[in-house]
Amino acid sequence: MEMSGPSVSRHNRNIKRRRWGGMRQRWKMLGLFEIDQQHEFYSLTCMMKEGLCAAIQNTIDNPLPDELSEDDYNLEVTQIHKDFRMETYAGPVFASLRGSLGMTEKEYQQSLSSEGSYLQFISNSKSKADFFLTNDKRFFLKTQSKREVRFLLSNLRIYMEHLEKYPHSLLVKFLGIHRIKIAHQKMKYFIVMQSVFYPDDRITARYDLKGCEVSRWTDPAPEGSHMIVVLKDLNFEGQIINLDQQRLWLLRQVEIDTAFLQTLNVLDYSLLLAHHPLHQDELSQSLSFATLIMRTKKSVNATSSPTHVATATVPGAVAEDDSTLLSSELYCATSQGQATKMHCCDEGTDNGSYAGENIKQPSGTGEESADLQVFQAQNRRLLPNFKNPLHVIDGPEQRYFIGIIDIFTVYGFRKRLEHLWKRLRHPRQTFSTVSPPAYCYRLCQWVQNHSK
Repeated sequence: MEMSGPSVSRHNRNIKRRRWGGMRQRWKMLGLFEIDQQHEFYSLTCMMKEGLCAAIQNTIDNPLPDELSEDDYNLEVTQIHKDFRMETYAGPVFASLRGSLGMTEKEYQQSLSSEGSYLQFISNSKSKADFFLTNDKRFFLKTQSKREVRFLLSNLRIYMEHLEKYPHSLLVKFLGIHRIKIAHQKMKYFIVMQSVFYPDDRITARYDLKGCEVSRWTDPAPEGSHMIVVLKDLNFEGQIINLDQQRLWLLRQVEIDTAFLQTLNVLDYSLLLAHHPLHQDELSQSLSFATLIMRTKKSVNATSSPTHVATATVPGAVAEDDSTLLSSELYCATSQGQATKMHCCDEGTDNGSYAGENIKQPSGTGEESADLQVFQAQNRRLLPNFKNPLHVIDGPEQRYFIGIIDIFTVYGFRKRLEHLWKRLRHPRQTFSTVSPPAYCYRLCQWVQNHSK
C-alpha cells in the first residue's frame, strides 16, 4: 500500500525519532560525533556555516581601521538569508584579534564554512550549552545565554587590553560572537573560540581542572576505547606537570590571568590541560640561534597589539629574511639561569620554549623602560613552531596544551547562596562555588602543587 500526504510525513518523523533515539543511546558514551543529515542539529549547523561565511566575507570586503573605536566595540551587523538572519557583534574587534593571532580571514572562513560537517562534542559538563567543532577541530562553537553574551561584550575592551598587555595569556581566545534567528524558533547566541587542544591527533589525556574535590572525578574510558573523556581533578592526583625551566613562567601567567578574572568577579572557570609524550620530530627542530631569538623577540614586540592591526605581529612567527640581530640582543638562558652572550653564527636546538624569567635584556632607564622590562620578563617565552603556540608548552618529555575557559559565571546572589548551601552539605571538603579571590588563590595553589 502506498502512503501519501500526512502519512508519509508521520512515517518520516517516526524514522528520524528512532534514529535519534539510537544516537542518544550511542551518546551516552562521550566523544565527538559527526553531524550528518539525520542529526537534529544538521539544519542549524548548515545555517551557521552559511551565516559565518557571509559575516567573514563582510570583514574581508571592508578593511579594518588602523585603530579600533568605541563604535567598533558596539557594532552590530545583521545579514538576512533565505531561512534565517544572523547578527554579528563587534566584528572589527574580533577580526583584529584574529589577525594578531596570525589567522587570515580567508583561512578562518575556510575552516568555519568548509564542506565537511561540523562535529558535536558530548562531554560530562553540567552546562546546558551545545558544543560544536569545525571539521578540522580547530575552532569550537558554543551556544551561550543572552546574559553570558552581554557579559562578554560589556567586558570585551578590558579582555582585549589584557591580551595586549600579556600576549601569552592562557585565557581562551574568543574569535566571534553571533546570534542566529530561524523562523518559528527561539534565537540562539553562540561564540567561536580557538580550541585549546588543537591539533589533538597525538593527545593521550585531557583534563578539566578547578582545584577542588566535590564532583571532580570522571570514570576513565575503557581500556582500548577510542572514546574521548575529559578527566577531572581527582583523576590527576599523583601526577605532575613537568616543565623544568618553564614552570616559573606558567605559575606567574596563571596568577596574572586568574587575578584578571577576579577583577571581573567570576568563578567556576577551568584550567584545561592535555598532554602527550614529545615525538622525535618535536624534539629535533633544529634552528639557528639567531632565528630562535628572533622568534622570541617577535612574540613580545611592544608594538604587537590585538587592538592595533597595522602593527600586529604573530606571536612566535618569524619572517624568512628577518634573521639579523644586534649582538647585544642575543642572550641564552643556561641551565643555571645565568644569561650568556651569544653570536648570530651559533647554532641551537629548539626543544620547547625558554622560560621568560631566564632571558634578559639590556637595562633601560625611566618609567617606560621599567614597564617594558616587566612586560618582557613575563612574556618573553620562545613558542613552539606550531599552529596553536600560545596554548602549547613543551617540558623535557611531554608537550602540554593549557588554557583557561568558561569565564562567564559571576559571583552574584545565587552563587553566594549556593556557596552557603555547599558549605553545609560538604563540610571539610573543597568545592567550586567559592568567592572569586578564594577561587583564584586555590587554582594557583593547585598549579604550584602539581608542577615542577
